[in-house]
Amino acid sequence: MKIKKVLNNNAVIVIDQGQEKIAIGAGVAFQKGKNDPVSVDKVEKLFTLTENDKLQQLLERIPEEHFILAEEIIAYAEKQLGTKLNDHIYLALSDHISYALQRFQEGIEVRNKLLQEIKVLYSTEFSIGVWAVHYIQEKTGVALPIDEAAFIALHIHTMKIQGGDLRTTVRQTSILKDMVESIQDYLNLTINEDHLSYERLITHLRFALTRAEHGNMSTLDEEMFVMIKRKFHDSYQCALKVSKELADVHDIQLPEEELGYIALHIERIKKMHD
Repeated sequence: MKIKKVLNNNAVIVIDQGQEKIAIGAGVAFQKGKNDPVSVDKVEKLFTLTENDKLQQLLERIPEEHFILAEEIIAYAEKQLGTKLNDHIYLALSDHISYALQRFQEGIEVRNKLLQEIKVLYSTEFSIGVWAVHYIQEKTGVALPIDEAAFIALHIHTMKIQGGDLRTTVRQTSILKDMVESIQDYLNLTINEDHLSYERLITHLRFALTRAEHGNMSTLDEEMFVMIKRKFHDSYQCALKVSKELADVHDIQLPEEELGYIALHIERIKKMHD
């Protein structure tokens, strides 16, 4: 494995078995130059094929310390999750962190409208994001807003899935936010986002969406379903409204029995505000 081009102290383009790759590792290029051999022991990651061009452009564009920050956050995340993340996380997270720090320097603050939903749906990833924000401040002196913890959490959650798509994760989370807002509008109240009932509601809505999109339907006893419709009429009407908007806006159909479960969660929230 020989160096073709040094990108920075921790990244080099190498020729390995006749193939061009990017090798990453702490000090992998220290006092090295073109055609010098690379110690395999120093190589922590080896990137090939489609990621090469994008990764090379990124490594040449962003400060080296931003890439090191991403590496440390990824290592921490993998330890906390007990699993390896998709290698694409190095490209996506390095780019995100560098851009977030650049925005901060320019006085631009981006709010994450899905902050509360992410905190509930991806609590482990969010706690990693919080650690990451504190770590970035410790290393750079930049205090990024808590919204960045949620953005980082989304990247980490997506990369737990091989070939995961960040847009799909954001879309589902955004749909959940719309559903909760629809419930709040119907009931004319604001749900306490720190309360257990909110967590239960949004968790059930997520599973309902997943079941609907994959054709896996939950089962509710017919007698129980009839009782819910009769006894909790207003809550069921609210669930119907949410279901209709979901179908009209996102083309996702919830089965009628799923509305029974949603109505129960809505009823619990109503009683909290009575």
